[in-house]
Amino acid sequence: MHSTSTNRVSVEPGGAGVVAHVGLHALGAFADRLGLGHLLSSRITPRGERLPVHDRGKVLTQMALVIAGGGESCADVEHLRLQSDLFGHVASDSTVHRTFHELDDATLVELAKATAAVRAKVWDWLALTSGSEAVYLDIDASLIEVHSENKVGAAPNYKKGYGFHPMLCFADATGEALSAVLRPRNATANTVADHVRVLDGAIEQLPGQIASGHHVGDDEVLATRSVVVRADSAGCTTGFLAAARARHVGFFVTARSNTQVMNAVFDAVGVEDVWLPATTQDGQPRDGAAVAELTSLIEHSPLPARTRLIVRREPLHPGSAQPDSFPRLSLLGLLDRSGQ
Repeated sequence: MHSTSTNRVSVEPGGAGVVAHVGLHALGAFADRLGLGHLLSSRITPRGERLPVHDRGKVLTQMALVIAGGGESCADVEHLRLQSDLFGHVASDSTVHRTFHELDDATLVELAKATAAVRAKVWDWLALTSGSEAVYLDIDASLIEVHSENKVGAAPNYKKGYGFHPMLCFADATGEALSAVLRPRNATANTVADHVRVLDGAIEQLPGQIASGHHVGDDEVLATRSVVVRADSAGCTTGFLAAARARHVGFFVTARSNTQVMNAVFDAVGVEDVWLPATTQDGQPRDGAAVAELTSLIEHSPLPARTRLIVRREPLHPGSAQPDSFPRLSLLGLLDRSGQ
């Protein structure tokens, strides 16, 4: 079957015609060069007595283009159907809807393997699979508003809105989404199981030479490349941090204020010897900011061994911070192979 999402075109200067969605054609042509549609098709078992008219891998690739172009529903595939010279014979919205509903849990697992294979190829081209720098993963949940109570899984949330509350993990090096968990709006932000599920899904999407040693049950000696997960205070749970450590994954999460943490902060107030100048991401001095490690002031902590408490102080942001605000706190968990 035809699994490419675009037609071959030639670009010539001049003329008076204007062609829409040329940028999406370039993106689709790149996906075709990677063989994305073909790999997705190879993981989908056809249903029925005959093959479908529209290759399912092509349908999924073209819907990715629709989303990249700002589409929000299956009906938005019509924008590609109007440009048949660029995208060929595009499926109807009903076919797109049927394609998504044909994807069972087992097929979704196979599709994730296909995208991981494509991602490994791209990361290799970008030289991201070589070197010794740590690979950073960012986990966060996002509130998505909907305006219909008929949406499956939609629910009210703690901010008096209505909709969904998915949790996602992104690769810092490329900004791409590696994994996600679709959740109703009333799902809590600090659910350990969801954090662990998103982390495991992201590790499965990393190229093999990076993910090695970071799967559940892997020996630490197999981890030749450091992986660090970052999250806000929702990720500051003993269950999630223990899961990260069990996967030999470092962590950097925002700390939650409690009695021990605040006592440690107040003990450091006025003791300038413990504070060091803070720097920006490019290594330049950060005006008026300083950092201190207060790990020794935390006793009987349930956090994993070798977890470090790092506190940053900085001037209040004009117009957004109250004079009585506490310093911003962070917990920095590092993998120390020497055990020190």
